[in-house]
Amino acid sequence: MRTDAVLAALGISSFDERVYRLLLAEPNQPHSARAAELGVTPSRLRAAITRLVHHGLVRRTAPGRYEAAGPHAALTTLVAQRRLANEAALGGVQAAIGDFNQMFRTARLRDPGRWVEVVSGRDTVITRIDELIESVRTHLWVLDRPPYMTELAGTPKTNKTETELTETLIARGVELRSVYCPESLERPGRFEMLVRLSELGEQARMLPSLPFKLRIMDLRVAAVSLTGGAYDNVALIHPSGLLDALIELFQVYWNQAKPLISDEPPVMDKPSDEDLLLLQMLKAGLKDEAIARQLGVSARTATRRIAALVERLGATTRFQAGAEASARGWL
Repeated sequence: MRTDAVLAALGISSFDERVYRLLLAEPNQPHSARAAELGVTPSRLRAAITRLVHHGLVRRTAPGRYEAAGPHAALTTLVAQRRLANEAALGGVQAAIGDFNQMFRTARLRDPGRWVEVVSGRDTVITRIDELIESVRTHLWVLDRPPYMTELAGTPKTNKTETELTETLIARGVELRSVYCPESLERPGRFEMLVRLSELGEQARMLPSLPFKLRIMDLRVAAVSLTGGAYDNVALIHPSGLLDALIELFQVYWNQAKPLISDEPPVMDKPSDEDLLLLQMLKAGLKDEAIARQLGVSARTATRRIAALVERLGATTRFQAGAEASARGWL
C-alpha cells in the first residue's frame, strides 16, 4: 500500500489525506480515538473532515458521524472535475485509486454487512446513484422498469436528460446495455425516446416482464431496489459472490431478450417513419392501448393505423405482416 501523499494534485493536503486514509482503514473508530491516533485536537480533525466532505470523499451518516465514500467513485469523479493539466500528477492519483479502494474493501471485509450497503430516503438514493453513474467508465448494465426516481429518469444531480447522459457515456466508451419491458413504455413518447437512445449507441432489448430494477456499474457495484421496484430503498452490492450472481443473472436476461430495433439495414422499399415506429412497437409486443399512448391517439385510431399497415403489406394477420416486414428488410 502506498504511504506517500498522492492527493495533493486534487487540492487535498497531506494531513487531510492522512485523515481520509484513517477513515478508510478504521470506519468504526470513535472520533476521539482518531484524533488521538493522529496526534491532533478533535477540532482540527473535524475541520479536516469538513474539507473532505466538500471534496466528496467523506459523507455524513448521522449527527457527528462520518464515513469515507467509496474511493473508486469519489476519486474518479474528483479527477474528472479537476481536469488536471499535470499528467504526471494525474497518473499518480489514478494509480493510487486501486490502493485506496483495497483499503476500503479490506476494512469492510471484517464486517460482512459491508458487502451490502443499504441506502434509504429518496434524496439520498438519488445522490448516491448519481455519484456512481457519473463515475462509470466501462459498463452500465440495466434492467429497467417503473417506478422511476425522476420524471425524466436522467441524472438529478447534474440535471442531464437521458439523451445527454447516453451521449456522455457512449463518448466515454461505456458499454451501455438496457433490458426493458412493456411497463417501461407506459409514458407517451417513451418508445420513440428509446429508439433515439439506441441510435446514439445504447444496446436495448425487450422482455415481456422483469422482476426488479437493477443497475450494474463497471461490474464492481450493483444497485437493486428493495421495495416494490421503487428507488426509495436500495441495496448497493459490492464485490462479492452476490455481485457475481447478479452479473450472471443480467446476462441470462440479456440473452433471452429481443433487440428493440433490428441491426439489419433496410432495403430500398422502406416504410415511412410512422410505419416503422408502429412495426417496432408491434414487434416489441405492445398492445393497441399501449401503442395508442405512445402515439398520443385513441385506441381506435391506433387499431385503424395497424390495420392499414397490415393491408399495405398484403397480409391478413399481424403475424404475417411481421414476417413480410422482415422479408422486406424493414425490421
